[in-house]
Amino acid sequence: MTTALLETTTAATESSWILMLVQLLPILLIIVIMYFVLIRPQKKREKEVQKMRNSLQVGDEVTTSGGIIGRVVSLREDTVVIETGSDRSKIRVKRWAIQSNETLHDDEA
Repeated sequence: MTTALLETTTAATESSWILMLVQLLPILLIIVIMYFVLIRPQKKREKEVQKMRNSLQVGDEVTTSGGIIGRVVSLREDTVVIETGSDRSKIRVKRWAIQSNETLHDDEA
């Protein structure tokens, strides 16, 4: 009688583990899909933007996140001075505010 009870308990425990794994599988699958669809491409874009910001050179035409278009006049560690408009107004912006570099360099072409 004890072995029959032990076998029943073992079978119930095994089936509960399998049932729990089957229930968790869709959740794990959704997490993996979200990683490859959302998180991984975003991190790749962030690395490319950071590389672009670090490779700025004097004379590059840039656009800020606020929509200001100008030409880089000087570079510092965390700021960039850009020259805008025909009156050559100079604006100092943070490096993180540079959204895009419109100038093509030899290594990008």
